[in-house]
Amino acid sequence: MSTATRVLFDAPGPRARRRTTILTVVSVILVLVVIGLALAQLGRAGQLESYRWSAFTTAPYLKVIGNGLLGTLKATGMSALLAFPLGGLLALMRLSARRPVRWLATGYIELFRSIPLLLLIYAFLLALPRYHVNLPIFWKLVVPIVLVSSAVIAEVFRAGVRALDRGQTEAAQAIGLRYWQSLRLVVLPQAIRLVLPTLIAQLVTLLKESTLGYAVSYPELMKQGDFLTARTHLLIQTYVIIAVVYVLINFLLGQIAAAVDRRLGRRPGSRAPATDAGMAPTA
Repeated sequence: MSTATRVLFDAPGPRARRRTTILTVVSVILVLVVIGLALAQLGRAGQLESYRWSAFTTAPYLKVIGNGLLGTLKATGMSALLAFPLGGLLALMRLSARRPVRWLATGYIELFRSIPLLLLIYAFLLALPRYHVNLPIFWKLVVPIVLVSSAVIAEVFRAGVRALDRGQTEAAQAIGLRYWQSLRLVVLPQAIRLVLPTLIAQLVTLLKESTLGYAVSYPELMKQGDFLTARTHLLIQTYVIIAVVYVLINFLLGQIAAAVDRRLGRRPGSRAPATDAGMAPTA
Protein backbone atom coordinates (compact mmCIF):
# COMPACT_ATOMS: atom_id res chain seq x y z
CA MET A 1 0.00 0.00 0.00
CA SER A 2 1.28 3.48 -0.86
CA THR A 3 2.47 5.83 1.84
CA ALA A 4 -0.22 8.35 0.95
CA THR A 5 -2.90 5.76 1.66
CA ARG A 6 -1.27 4.57 4.88
CA VAL A 7 -1.46 8.09 6.25
CA LEU A 8 -5.26 8.20 6.02
CA PHE A 9 -6.39 4.54 6.12
CA ASP A 10 -5.50 1.27 7.82
CA ALA A 11 -3.73 -1.27 5.61
CA PRO A 12 -6.15 -4.03 4.43
CA GLY A 13 -5.53 -7.63 5.44
CA PRO A 14 -5.11 -10.65 3.12
CA ARG A 15 -8.85 -11.38 2.92
CA ALA A 16 -9.68 -7.76 2.18
CA ARG A 17 -7.02 -7.60 -0.54
CA ARG A 18 -8.32 -10.82 -2.11
CA ARG A 19 -11.89 -9.52 -2.03
CA THR A 20 -10.75 -6.22 -3.54
CA THR A 21 -8.91 -8.06 -6.34
CA ILE A 22 -11.99 -10.14 -7.20
CA LEU A 23 -14.26 -7.11 -7.25
CA THR A 24 -11.76 -5.23 -9.39
CA VAL A 25 -11.58 -8.03 -11.98
CA VAL A 26 -15.37 -8.32 -12.13
CA SER A 27 -15.75 -4.55 -12.44
CA VAL A 28 -13.21 -4.38 -15.28
CA ILE A 29 -15.00 -7.16 -17.17
CA LEU A 30 -18.36 -5.42 -16.78
CA VAL A 31 -16.89 -2.09 -17.92
CA LEU A 32 -15.34 -3.73 -21.00
CA VAL A 33 -18.66 -5.37 -21.86
CA VAL A 34 -20.49 -2.05 -21.55
CA ILE A 35 -17.86 -0.31 -23.70
CA GLY A 36 -18.14 -3.04 -26.33
CA LEU A 37 -21.92 -2.74 -26.47
CA ALA A 38 -21.68 1.05 -26.66
CA LEU A 39 -19.17 0.90 -29.54
CA ALA A 40 -21.38 -1.53 -31.41
CA GLN A 41 -24.38 0.76 -31.02
CA LEU A 42 -22.35 3.80 -32.10
CA GLY A 43 -21.12 1.91 -35.15
CA ARG A 44 -24.67 1.07 -36.17
CA ALA A 45 -25.60 4.75 -35.76
CA GLY A 46 -22.70 5.89 -37.95
CA GLN A 47 -20.95 7.77 -35.16
CA LEU A 48 -17.64 6.01 -35.83
CA GLU A 49 -17.32 7.24 -39.41
CA SER A 50 -13.90 8.78 -40.07
CA TYR A 51 -15.25 12.12 -41.30
CA ARG A 52 -16.80 12.74 -37.90
CA TRP A 53 -13.38 12.49 -36.25
CA SER A 54 -11.05 13.97 -38.85
CA ALA A 55 -12.27 17.49 -38.08
CA PHE A 56 -10.45 17.33 -34.74
CA THR A 57 -7.11 17.17 -36.53
CA THR A 58 -7.63 20.58 -38.14
CA ALA A 59 -6.16 23.82 -36.76
CA PRO A 60 -9.46 25.59 -35.83
CA TYR A 61 -10.69 22.65 -33.74
CA LEU A 62 -7.30 22.14 -32.11
CA LYS A 63 -7.14 25.85 -31.27
CA VAL A 64 -10.50 25.78 -29.50
CA ILE A 65 -9.55 22.68 -27.50
CA GLY A 66 -6.10 24.12 -26.79
CA ASN A 67 -7.61 27.35 -25.45
CA GLY A 68 -9.90 25.30 -23.22
CA LEU A 69 -6.99 23.22 -21.96
CA LEU A 70 -5.03 26.40 -21.21
CA GLY A 71 -7.99 27.82 -19.28
CA THR A 72 -8.30 24.58 -17.30
CA LEU A 73 -4.61 24.52 -16.43
CA LYS A 74 -4.66 28.19 -15.41
CA ALA A 75 -7.62 27.69 -13.08
CA THR A 76 -6.12 24.49 -11.64
CA GLY A 77 -2.68 26.04 -11.18
CA MET A 78 -3.96 29.17 -9.46
CA SER A 79 -6.25 27.12 -7.23
CA ALA A 80 -3.33 24.94 -6.18
CA LEU A 81 -1.06 27.95 -5.66
CA LEU A 82 -3.56 29.43 -3.19
CA ALA A 83 -5.18 26.33 -1.66
CA PHE A 84 -2.03 24.48 -0.59
CA PRO A 85 -0.48 27.27 1.52
CA LEU A 86 -3.89 28.15 2.97
CA GLY A 87 -4.51 24.50 3.81
CA GLY A 88 -1.14 24.30 5.56
CA LEU A 89 -1.92 27.42 7.57
CA LEU A 90 -5.33 26.05 8.58
CA ALA A 91 -3.72 22.79 9.69
CA LEU A 92 -1.28 24.71 11.90
CA MET A 93 -4.13 26.74 13.33
CA ARG A 94 -6.12 23.61 14.13
CA LEU A 95 -3.07 22.18 15.91
CA SER A 96 -2.57 25.37 17.88
CA ALA A 97 -2.58 25.33 21.67
CA ARG A 98 -4.74 28.49 21.66
CA ARG A 99 -8.40 27.55 21.74
CA PRO A 100 -9.78 30.57 19.79
CA VAL A 101 -7.32 29.91 16.96
CA ARG A 102 -8.08 26.19 16.99
CA TRP A 103 -11.84 26.79 17.06
CA LEU A 104 -11.64 29.29 14.20
CA ALA A 105 -9.73 26.85 12.01
CA THR A 106 -12.02 23.97 12.93
CA GLY A 107 -15.10 26.04 12.09
CA TYR A 108 -13.67 27.03 8.70
CA ILE A 109 -12.66 23.47 7.83
CA GLU A 110 -15.93 21.87 8.86
CA LEU A 111 -17.98 24.58 7.13
CA PHE A 112 -16.30 24.47 3.75
CA ARG A 113 -15.94 20.68 3.76
CA SER A 114 -19.71 20.51 4.07
CA ILE A 115 -20.75 23.03 1.41
CA PRO A 116 -21.09 21.69 -2.16
CA LEU A 117 -18.65 23.47 -4.45
CA LEU A 118 -21.29 24.20 -7.09
CA LEU A 119 -23.49 25.90 -4.50
CA LEU A 120 -20.57 28.10 -3.48
CA ILE A 121 -19.86 28.98 -7.12
CA TYR A 122 -23.49 30.02 -7.60
CA ALA A 123 -23.23 32.15 -4.47
CA PHE A 124 -20.32 34.07 -6.03
CA LEU A 125 -22.14 34.23 -9.36
CA LEU A 126 -25.66 35.19 -8.29
CA ALA A 127 -25.84 36.21 -4.64
CA LEU A 128 -22.70 38.20 -3.83
CA PRO A 129 -22.95 40.63 -6.78
CA ARG A 130 -26.16 41.94 -5.20
CA TYR A 131 -24.02 43.06 -2.27
CA HIS A 132 -21.42 44.70 -4.52
CA VAL A 133 -19.02 41.73 -4.41
CA ASN A 134 -18.61 41.05 -8.11
CA LEU A 135 -15.39 39.24 -8.95
CA PRO A 136 -14.04 38.63 -12.47
CA ILE A 137 -15.18 35.36 -14.06
CA PHE A 138 -11.84 33.67 -13.41
CA TRP A 139 -12.00 34.39 -9.68
CA LYS A 140 -15.66 33.39 -9.43
CA LEU A 141 -14.42 29.91 -10.21
CA VAL A 142 -11.04 29.91 -8.44
CA VAL A 143 -12.07 31.45 -5.10
CA PRO A 144 -14.79 28.84 -4.35
CA ILE A 145 -12.40 26.05 -5.34
CA VAL A 146 -9.75 27.46 -3.00
CA LEU A 147 -12.21 27.80 -0.11
CA VAL A 148 -13.35 24.18 -0.38
CA SER A 149 -10.03 22.59 -1.33
CA SER A 150 -8.03 24.35 1.38
CA ALA A 151 -10.31 22.78 4.01
CA VAL A 152 -9.61 19.31 2.60
CA ILE A 153 -5.89 19.96 2.23
CA ALA A 154 -5.74 21.17 5.83
CA GLU A 155 -6.94 17.78 7.00
CA VAL A 156 -4.33 16.08 4.82
CA PHE A 157 -1.60 18.15 6.46
CA ARG A 158 -3.03 17.45 9.91
CA ALA A 159 -3.14 13.71 9.17
CA GLY A 160 0.53 13.89 8.21
CA VAL A 161 1.42 15.56 11.49
CA ARG A 162 -0.55 13.05 13.54
CA ALA A 163 1.00 10.13 11.61
CA LEU A 164 4.43 11.06 12.96
CA ASP A 165 5.71 9.40 16.09
CA ARG A 166 5.07 11.54 19.15
CA GLY A 167 8.72 11.10 20.03
CA GLN A 168 9.63 13.55 17.25
CA THR A 169 7.91 16.35 19.17
CA GLU A 170 9.24 15.23 22.52
CA ALA A 171 12.79 15.09 21.16
CA ALA A 172 12.47 18.61 19.73
CA GLN A 173 11.18 19.95 23.04
CA ALA A 174 13.93 18.07 24.93
CA ILE A 175 16.61 20.08 23.12
CA GLY A 176 14.90 23.34 24.06
CA LEU A 177 12.71 24.05 21.02
CA ARG A 178 9.38 25.71 21.71
CA TYR A 179 6.10 24.43 20.32
CA TRP A 180 6.10 26.48 17.10
CA GLN A 181 9.82 25.93 16.60
CA SER A 182 9.40 22.17 16.88
CA LEU A 183 6.51 22.35 14.42
CA ARG A 184 8.42 24.43 11.88
CA LEU A 185 11.82 22.78 12.15
CA VAL A 186 11.09 19.14 13.03
CA VAL A 187 7.48 18.10 12.56
CA LEU A 188 6.29 19.94 9.45
CA PRO A 189 9.18 18.97 7.15
CA GLN A 190 8.58 15.30 7.94
CA ALA A 191 4.79 15.63 7.71
CA ILE A 192 4.97 17.33 4.30
CA ARG A 193 7.29 14.61 3.07
CA LEU A 194 4.84 12.02 4.38
CA VAL A 195 1.77 13.43 2.61
CA LEU A 196 3.47 14.78 -0.52
CA PRO A 197 2.08 12.02 -2.81
CA THR A 198 -1.41 12.73 -1.46
CA LEU A 199 -0.98 16.44 -2.11
CA ILE A 200 0.08 15.75 -5.70
CA ALA A 201 -2.92 13.48 -6.13
CA GLN A 202 -5.09 16.34 -4.82
CA LEU A 203 -4.24 18.17 -8.04
CA VAL A 204 -6.45 15.63 -9.81
CA THR A 205 -9.36 16.81 -7.68
CA LEU A 206 -8.59 20.45 -8.44
CA LEU A 207 -8.44 19.64 -12.15
CA LYS A 208 -11.85 18.00 -12.08
CA GLU A 209 -13.33 20.80 -10.00
CA SER A 210 -12.27 23.29 -12.68
CA THR A 211 -14.89 21.70 -14.97
CA LEU A 212 -17.49 23.64 -12.97
CA GLY A 213 -16.27 26.70 -14.83
CA TYR A 214 -19.21 26.23 -17.18
CA ALA A 215 -21.43 27.61 -14.41
CA VAL A 216 -19.70 31.01 -14.62
CA SER A 217 -19.01 30.80 -18.39
CA TYR A 218 -15.27 30.53 -17.80
CA PRO A 219 -13.63 29.18 -21.00
CA GLU A 220 -12.18 25.96 -19.61
CA LEU A 221 -12.11 22.66 -21.48
CA MET A 222 -15.72 21.64 -20.87
CA LYS A 223 -17.03 25.09 -21.78
CA GLN A 224 -15.04 25.03 -25.00
CA GLY A 225 -16.52 21.61 -25.66
CA ASP A 226 -20.00 23.13 -25.38
CA PHE A 227 -18.94 25.76 -27.92
CA LEU A 228 -17.75 23.11 -30.36
CA THR A 229 -20.85 20.97 -30.07
CA ALA A 230 -23.09 24.00 -30.65
CA ARG A 231 -21.19 24.78 -33.86
CA THR A 232 -20.55 21.29 -35.22
CA HIS A 233 -23.20 19.05 -33.57
CA LEU A 234 -20.45 16.45 -33.06
CA LEU A 235 -21.49 15.81 -29.48
CA ILE A 236 -20.07 12.34 -28.92
CA GLN A 237 -16.81 12.99 -30.74
CA THR A 238 -16.15 16.28 -28.91
CA TYR A 239 -16.65 14.88 -25.43
CA VAL A 240 -14.72 11.70 -26.17
CA ILE A 241 -11.73 13.86 -27.20
CA ILE A 242 -12.11 15.99 -24.05
CA ALA A 243 -12.42 12.89 -21.88
CA VAL A 244 -9.20 11.52 -23.37
CA VAL A 245 -7.42 14.80 -22.56
CA TYR A 246 -8.59 14.63 -18.93
CA VAL A 247 -7.59 10.97 -18.64
CA LEU A 248 -4.10 11.71 -19.96
CA ILE A 249 -3.58 14.62 -17.54
CA ASN A 250 -4.91 12.67 -14.57
CA PHE A 251 -2.78 9.67 -15.53
CA LEU A 252 0.30 11.89 -15.66
CA LEU A 253 -0.47 13.36 -12.23
CA GLY A 254 -1.06 9.87 -10.85
CA GLN A 255 2.28 8.70 -12.21
CA ILE A 256 4.02 11.70 -10.67
CA ALA A 257 2.44 10.95 -7.29
CA ALA A 258 3.45 7.28 -7.54
CA ALA A 259 7.00 8.22 -8.53
CA VAL A 260 7.29 10.61 -5.59
CA ASP A 261 5.95 7.92 -3.27
CA ARG A 262 8.53 5.40 -4.53
CA ARG A 263 11.27 8.02 -4.33
CA LEU A 264 10.52 8.87 -0.74
CA GLY A 265 10.13 5.24 0.29
CA ARG A 266 9.63 4.26 3.89
CA ARG A 267 10.16 7.14 6.29
CA PRO A 268 11.80 6.77 9.65
CA GLY A 269 9.77 7.99 12.57
CA SER A 270 6.36 7.43 11.01
CA ARG A 271 3.75 5.22 12.60
CA ALA A 272 0.40 3.74 11.73
CA PRO A 273 -2.38 6.32 11.99
CA ALA A 274 -4.82 3.92 13.60
CA THR A 275 -4.02 5.22 17.05
CA ASP A 276 -5.05 8.64 18.27
CA ALA A 277 -1.65 9.45 19.70
CA GLY A 278 -0.18 12.36 17.86
CA MET A 279 1.25 15.74 18.33
CA ALA A 280 -0.86 17.14 21.11
CA PRO A 281 -0.88 20.91 21.45
CA THR A 282 1.31 22.06 24.27
CA ALA A 283 1.76 25.40 25.87
